[in-house]
Amino acid sequence: MLSFSTSRFVLLVAAACNAVTSAEPTVELLEAGEFVILAKSGISTVPNSTIIGDIGVSPITGTAMTGFSLTLDSLAQFSTSTQVIANPDDPLNHPGHAYAASYGAPISERLTTAVSAMETAYTDAAGRDNTDGARINLGGGLLGGVYGGPEHPLTPGVYTFGTDVLLTSNVTFSGSGAFIIQMTGNLIQAENYHVILANGATATDIFWQVAGTVAVGAGAHMEGIILVKTKADFLTGSSLNGRILTQTACNLQKATITEPVIANDTEATLAPRTKATPAPSKTLRTR
Repeated sequence: MLSFSTSRFVLLVAAACNAVTSAEPTVELLEAGEFVILAKSGISTVPNSTIIGDIGVSPITGTAMTGFSLTLDSLAQFSTSTQVIANPDDPLNHPGHAYAASYGAPISERLTTAVSAMETAYTDAAGRDNTDGARINLGGGLLGGVYGGPEHPLTPGVYTFGTDVLLTSNVTFSGSGAFIIQMTGNLIQAENYHVILANGATATDIFWQVAGTVAVGAGAHMEGIILVKTKADFLTGSSLNGRILTQTACNLQKATITEPVIANDTEATLAPRTKATPAPSKTLRTR
């Protein structure tokens, strides 16, 4: 017969193991993770926006990227713009280029694969089970204060909403692990409010699965990977640390969109590119 102390130890170990195995898996972006903005029907900007990382459109042509004053490179494989700049943490793999399906192979093939990965990631996020009643329609879709404010932060796991989700005050994500925010409606962030990360939460582990549209208000700051079935609008002076992966269009108004990079981890699988790559000083992974 086990002693009381031994039994207690066994129960604690079992509880710890259960907590580890029940952690929500991340949503794999695969090739879609090569882009800070990926859209099927267009990307527009009201200058000047700042985009750190690569952008791409497919199956629409390059003419659907408007407001950027794009310059096509001599081999017609990518375009450049003063509003799209290299990721300083990974400038070789993410040089700040604009890509379109109309630029031809191999770029068109990369984009087709990336769009397929984006759609798969959306379906994965939308299909995650949520059996925790406390995380279903939290706050009636109104996040902030006692439903995600700094004193009552969101913690890792799946949150499900059968409504719009409105961020009408600052919202805090706290803890290490995947956050999946599912909604059948729209995601709306009021102007001048922020999404805040705490206690190990990262933008690459927050997935906003939006069946409707996304609207980030003027001066607001958003964090995470936006997987949106329709369009995403970022209004004047708004910003995102994350990615916009939209199955229609992305519209920016003097916005700042920054690609997140994870240091000290395994590098993402990227499509081959023709360039010399020096030995990196650190290992990077993008998601």
